[in-house]
Amino acid sequence: MAVSVRMDPLMEKELEQAAKRRGITKSQFIIEAVERALGRNNPGELYLKVMEEMAEYRSGQPAAAALPREPGAQKAALRDKLRAKHEQESADYAQVLAARPTGGAA
Repeated sequence: MAVSVRMDPLMEKELEQAAKRRGITKSQFIIEAVERALGRNNPGELYLKVMEEMAEYRSGQPAAAALPREPGAQKAALRDKLRAKHEQESADYAQVLAARPTGGAA
């Protein structure tokens, strides 16, 4: 279905340049803009989906476990992971100190 849209020349020039930067036609650019306005094409949801897929790819874990959606949960998960790593490194260091010989002659 063909639709005709009237716009001022400056806006049309901006449209043309924006479409050219993206390597698509003006019609494709307008269709994408209308889809976003109608909620059919949400870049935010696409970004989250891609990030979840990348997290799964990197870790081999299910995406939900690898990348919590809430920033607070993400911070808590990172904090827990760092705390566990610190505790493990502290335990390893304590073992190294315990294994060292004590005494005056070294």
